[in-house]
Order: sequence, then structure tokens, then C-alpha cells
Amino acid sequence: MNQAQWRRRALWLSGLTIAYNLLEGVVAMAFGWADDSVALFGFGADSFIEVASALLVVWKLRDHANLARERKTTQNIGWLFLVLAIGITGGAILQLNARSHPPTTLPGLVIATLSLSFMAFLWQAKRQAAQALDSATLAADAACSLACIQLSGVLFAGSLLFLLVPALWWVDAAAALGLALLIGKEGLGMVRAARSASFTGGCGCGHD
Repeated sequence: MNQAQWRRRALWLSGLTIAYNLLEGVVAMAFGWADDSVALFGFGADSFIEVASALLVVWKLRDHANLARERKTTQNIGWLFLVLAIGITGGAILQLNARSHPPTTLPGLVIATLSLSFMAFLWQAKRQAAQALDSATLAADAACSLACIQLSGVLFAGSLLFLLVPALWWVDAAAALGLALLIGKEGLGMVRAARSASFTGGCGCGHD
């Protein structure tokens, strides 16, 4: 493929990321709320913030970038991740204190399995596009997809463990704490990237 075709492919991948995260966010938050699963609800909330991050990438790829605006937006998105991480941590602590747990984690297992499969595809496809276009923005976007894979892995492990051993009532809360740690790390990385003199725009993932 030539550069124009790779660029169209990159935009298509970003659009697919946005559409999937919107759907995933709605479904995960709905099941998380209905089943009192802090981990699943937090996972869904993260999906909506990921949409804002992906929109930055689309904006950049369409050559409408304004570095000062991107820097401010990336920093704000990073703060949203940090606030979400704190909220999930608080919810998990309350869940542990009450010794409560969801009646089932089957919805979380199904959603995590689908997310792992889809995000693995997106991660690989975005890496290929980033290499073809020599794009730091797409490379950072691929790093965001990898972060989503890690989140899905935590949710999958927690959901599966509770289904196999229901006596482990604390597993959902523990998974939520794991998610909070990863989300907080992603948010902190975005804030630091936005404040860095070497910031080049995009979603802010994958920057040192």
C-alpha cells in the first residue's frame, strides 16, 4: 500500500476504536451497575475516556492539529483517568469493607474476552500502520491499545477466578484495584507527556 492508503487505513482503525469503545462502555457500565461489580463498571467508564483519547488521534491524522490545544486536551484526559482511578479505588475499598461481591462475573468474562480479541487485532494493525507511515502519533495510539489489552486481562482474570472459586468474594474488588492501578498509570503518563517539552501530540500514550 502507498502512503495515502495507509493513512486511510489508520483513520479507519481509529474510527473502529471509537465505535467499539462506545459500545463496550455502555454495555460494561450497564452490567457493572446491575451486578454491583466495581471492576466491570470501572472498565466501562475507562472505555469512554479512551474515546476522547482516540478522537485526538483522528484530529491529528486529519491534519487539524494544534499542538497547544492537543497538549491541554491530553493533560485534561490524563487527569480524567487519574480521577477515575481514585473513584474505582474508593469503590473497591468500600466493597471490601462491606465484604460484598457481584452475584456473577460472567458478563465481565464475556466482555473481557471480546475486548482481548479485538484490542489485540487493533494493536497489531496500528503498529503496522505506524511503521508504514513512520508516525509517532500512531505508535502512541498502538500503545494505548496495548494498555487496553492489559486492562482487559485484569478483568478477565478476576472474572474467571470468581466464577471458578465463588468463595473468593474479594476477587472483584481486587480486580478493580488492579484496574485502578493501570488506569492511574496511563493517566499519569498522559499528564507527564503533555507537560514534556518533547510532546508531539496525539493521545499521549507511549511517551516517556
